[in-house]
Amino acid sequence: MTRALRNTLGLLFLLGPVAASAQDGSIVYRLGKDTVAVEKYSRTPVKFSGEMVARNGAAVQRIAYELTLAAGRITAATVKRMQADGTPVPNAPTEYRFAFRADSATRTTVFGDSSQVRTFAAANAVPSMPVFVYAPYALINEIAQKSGRRDSVPALGLTGGVAYLGLEAMAGDTLRLRGGPYAMLLRYGQGGRLMLVDGSYTTNKAIGTPASGAADIASLAKTMKPTGVLSPRITAYAAFLRGPITVNYGSPAVRGRTVWGGTLVPFDTIWRTGANEAAHLATSKAIQLGDVTVAPGLYTIWIQHTKTGTSLIVNKQVGQWGTDYNAANDLGRVAMTMANTLDHVEDFTITVRALPQNRGAIDFAWGDRVATASFIVKP
Repeated sequence: MTRALRNTLGLLFLLGPVAASAQDGSIVYRLGKDTVAVEKYSRTPVKFSGEMVARNGAAVQRIAYELTLAAGRITAATVKRMQADGTPVPNAPTEYRFAFRADSATRTTVFGDSSQVRTFAAANAVPSMPVFVYAPYALINEIAQKSGRRDSVPALGLTGGVAYLGLEAMAGDTLRLRGGPYAMLLRYGQGGRLMLVDGSYTTNKAIGTPASGAADIASLAKTMKPTGVLSPRITAYAAFLRGPITVNYGSPAVRGRTVWGGTLVPFDTIWRTGANEAAHLATSKAIQLGDVTVAPGLYTIWIQHTKTGTSLIVNKQVGQWGTDYNAANDLGRVAMTMANTLDHVEDFTITVRALPQNRGAIDFAWGDRVATASFIVKP
């Protein structure tokens, strides 16, 4: 987040009331020190409305929504996607309208010159909200609790058919969202106020916390700049005996967070070795990685970091997303060495190095540490 955006955030929140009412609030979503989205919401006995601005990706976008309540359930909803200046997104729907009945749900997709209407057999459904719109789940949780179906709530999103949301009870007043794009943790405080949105254990990684005062979303949108691609795809390369060995991976940034054994690479988890799609190792030569013989071909690689050691996992499954790890497809595991980096490495970096006597190494550097797996190229 730029200094200008930090100053603007502070000013815009201070311009609001010193303490928001029990029915209103604002949430700031951050990746480390960088603000990527801000959400505000307002609740009355018959309405739950709000607006969100996000700069996550190629453009700044805004979402405005309103949920209508009657007889203890959501009966209607509207969702609008907008550009930073509040105008409609070109070549996209101007609004989505929902009607939720006891036995069905209808979604009307409104364009500038026409509308598309679809009705689904879904009893007492709720809207599935876009990413960074998490405040309404307090209301959805209350409705789900009354129905006794908190683990399987029929939900209708902006596109597609009916899916199911789950709100899994964790410790205290914390719920885990199931069925949405990310399994975020939602923590509630007194009066059901949303106190924390935690994406640490998802690929989203954003943390949402309450902010005092009312956010001016329109003014914030004017100051925000798109983040661009947060984890660009990079290919590391080296040649051995006239044959290439490459690693293709997503390169996330630290953004002020802890890395090895911390927020980004927690102990005892299987890490995707980067971001987004799984990291892929391609070798034109047979190589010996520790006790693992890797024949020429394409593989995915994963990392497990523990308090007693760090391992590189070579897996035979390819083409999958980085959360789709299946140990049954493991070719083998190799112990890696860990060392301190000379300087802070902000962007996760993989380097393939050619060494004398048909040897090589793959370095995985991030933050203040680098893990290395050594190998021998078979002639």
